[in-house]
Amino acid sequence: MDIYAIRKQQLIRLIGSQKKGACAERWGMAPAHLSQILSDKTAKNLGDEVARRIETIEGLPRGWFDSLPLDATGNHPPSEISESELPGKETLPAQTAADQVKLMLARVKGLSSEVRDRIVAAADGSSNVLDVDFFQPGQVGDEVWIAHYDVRGAMGGGEVPHDYPEMLQDVRVSPKHLREMGVEFKEHFHLKMVTGWGQSMAPTIKHRDPLLVDVTIREFSGDGIYLFSWQGHLYIKRLQIIDEEHFEMISDNDKHGTRKIRKDETYIQARVLLVWNANLV
Repeated sequence: MDIYAIRKQQLIRLIGSQKKGACAERWGMAPAHLSQILSDKTAKNLGDEVARRIETIEGLPRGWFDSLPLDATGNHPPSEISESELPGKETLPAQTAADQVKLMLARVKGLSSEVRDRIVAAADGSSNVLDVDFFQPGQVGDEVWIAHYDVRGAMGGGEVPHDYPEMLQDVRVSPKHLREMGVEFKEHFHLKMVTGWGQSMAPTIKHRDPLLVDVTIREFSGDGIYLFSWQGHLYIKRLQIIDEEHFEMISDNDKHGTRKIRKDETYIQARVLLVWNANLV
């Protein structure tokens, strides 16, 4: 069994009876991306970067996806699990802290056998002594992954939205630092990245600027820049209320005029919070 088949089996075990959509949201993935990985009809694989991110989010040891757990007889479980036989999380074979540490250490190079034994002893409770090098840089705890979707919001004539957006390279950020910069949001998993396309919002947003958006904002929440669809196209523009029935669609580039659009034909998908050139909007 190759590494991707192992990861797929571990992913099925991890999801268990949970809803796939909820798992995808928690892991910063497009639901379609997760479905493709789980499907037997596609060759989509669980890559290293996404596997490591899920392990971090779920509190699993690094490398958990890369090997199968042993059963009571010391053998690996059957290699094939169909989606109709998805087990719940409670059916996972119990692993002690020492087992998990051994699994992690198996993928760490450069450690002597003495150091490995000390770490395992500390994990299973047989020793409470563990030498620590305090001169090594500490782990940054306030970091999260934000999915970068292959969605281009037009700052011009309008982009036809994709039905199933795929993720591009994810972005690793500190929610605390974002809030210190003035970005307001409730939960970090409400944040996604999209790409601006065109020149009509220059100089605020330039062509191909990555944009941080809050996908839970689906209604007008005050003057600002929104990602919205209108007449079948996707736009990134400023919106202001004209009257009870109309928005004014505004471009920051003086060469592009404003337009009066009907509210009942405008479907807000997200609000733009930050241009990835550090310009607050």
